[in-house]
Amino acid sequence: MRRVITFGTFDVLHIGHIRILKRARAEGDALIVGLSSDELNLSKKGRTPIYPYHSREELLASLRFVDKIFTEESLEKKRDYIIQHKADVLVMGDDWYGKFDEFKDICDVVYLPRTPSISTTEIIEIIKESSN
Repeated sequence: MRRVITFGTFDVLHIGHIRILKRARAEGDALIVGLSSDELNLSKKGRTPIYPYHSREELLASLRFVDKIFTEESLEKKRDYIIQHKADVLVMGDDWYGKFDEFKDICDVVYLPRTPSISTTEIIEIIKESSN
């Protein structure tokens, strides 16, 4: 069994998330998602997610191509998470190209193109503007 792991916040779930998760799953037999905790998101992005962790987890769990979800509590623990979940492949969006090559000693690293013109931040801004 080839296990694939990826990480993200997956806030305001949109078609870009769906597409990259489906393509990540196609890299192996099982897809494991490290879902950023609310606290981690606050520390890395300076804001808490629109949807709290348990709602984001429930949304991801409803996707047939996501096999397992765990809480990512620290960006510095990626190596530990990969080893702990026995991942054979790490998949990330290509906006991170090269940033995770340090893990090539323990798994394959694949960078997938993101869906053009779609971002969670952009969607949040559009919603904010339309409510004013």
